[in-house]
Amino acid sequence: MGKERAFFGQPRGLVGLFFAEAWERFSYYGMRALLLYYMTDRLSDGGLGLRPESAKPLIAVYGSAIYLAAILGGWISDRLLGDRRTTLVGGFLIMCGHICLAVPAGAGALFASMVFIVVGTGLLKPAISSSVGDLYPADDPRRDSGFSIYYMGISVGAVAAPLVVGTVGQDYDYHAGFGIAAAGMAAGLLVYLRSQRRLNPVGNRPKNPLRPAEIPRARLVAAVAGIAVLAVLAVLTVSTGILDADGAVNLISVLAIALPIGYFTVMLRSSRTTRAERARVRAYIPMFVAAVAFWCIQEQGATVIAQYAGESTDLDAFGFAIPASWFQSVGSLVLIVLTPLFAMLWLRLDRSPRSPSTAHKFAAGLAIAGLSYLLMVVPAAHPGQTNPLWLAGSLAVVTVGEMCLSPIGLSATTRLAPAAFATQTMGLWLSSNAAGQGIGAQLVKFYDARSAAGYFGALGAGAVVLALLLFALAPLIRRQATKRGSTMDRNQAAVSR
Repeated sequence: MGKERAFFGQPRGLVGLFFAEAWERFSYYGMRALLLYYMTDRLSDGGLGLRPESAKPLIAVYGSAIYLAAILGGWISDRLLGDRRTTLVGGFLIMCGHICLAVPAGAGALFASMVFIVVGTGLLKPAISSSVGDLYPADDPRRDSGFSIYYMGISVGAVAAPLVVGTVGQDYDYHAGFGIAAAGMAAGLLVYLRSQRRLNPVGNRPKNPLRPAEIPRARLVAAVAGIAVLAVLAVLTVSTGILDADGAVNLISVLAIALPIGYFTVMLRSSRTTRAERARVRAYIPMFVAAVAFWCIQEQGATVIAQYAGESTDLDAFGFAIPASWFQSVGSLVLIVLTPLFAMLWLRLDRSPRSPSTAHKFAAGLAIAGLSYLLMVVPAAHPGQTNPLWLAGSLAVVTVGEMCLSPIGLSATTRLAPAAFATQTMGLWLSSNAAGQGIGAQLVKFYDARSAAGYFGALGAGAVVLALLLFALAPLIRRQATKRGSTMDRNQAAVSR
């Protein structure tokens, strides 16, 4: 037992996953901290010269596509490669994406990097998160606490990245900053390789391997032909101007909402899903919707909040010029401070006979996110430059909400997922972020510095109302989520697989 509990009372394998995720997030949040400023800065200063009105929706759908790709990544891991190989391939592609940005080759390099990072993150995120879940037996009370500690790995990388990458990029050279992000991803791959022997061996192979009989040659040919046709159509529509940047934004926004709906339908109708598993999936849906609303607010940190920091904030308030990218570190710093406290809180509450349900935690997280935007109404309602403490306070508040929702969502996903869709459901969970950013890509078009108070007030109030609705549904969700399968259900699932 002493050997098993080596990391905050958690399994030893959590150490490697913690630091691998820290480096991967260092690379991602470093790139994200710079992206808006790089895209909108003047060509003479090393930027791309885009208007903020064009850059913000593009960044939002870029983030949406990253998490949308997690659905495909989860399927590849579950059915073709297994968690470990999927994680390694994804990390390598992410590194290639950052290398593209490190090369001063203009918009072409930016779009190439987006493709690499979207595909790579889509592979890596569900696979590495599923590996964390595999460290724990199904009824292990340490699960929520362990995911909170794992989530701190995200925060360690995310807090350092804007300070290092953002400062180098804004004060010296954008491409040098992106190069540091590439080095961070390379370090993450090395850490993951060294931690292999401490992970559950179930990650060496697909959990639900694709059988040859499931892919008849005719279907395979049709699928390849369909993908080729879609690729040709995409090239033609973009090159001829039929699908411009706004059209691409709208298309990804629609896909970000439609694909999770389709995937829920597949899981609920699959013969591999037992009756009890269907009940748990139905219980999962309202929490998924709450997560979509939460990410719609939280992920605007890279768009609306970044623009507010650069245009409407007094960056010289403390006697020196604060790089606007530094605000991207606030939430992650708060996460690092709060994670041990929340890990202990969940461990104590989950062992209590009156522990809050997962739905209650989600409702609290969403309500707090809404309050973070309502807080911004106060400074935004007064003309002039905002004191940086208002912005930092709002980012700190939404991070408290994130601690109530995001690590708990990871844990709930591994607990409620149908066995045949284990890693795919993790991809589905990550697509809640995609849907939130897809909706956000449409909402950010309405943001204007002159009416910022109304924008923050409307989104904040809407989030609080949804949170109250989820809180009212929490008892029903809990009953559905705790349904047990019968022996017949388990035998049916085994035969189907």
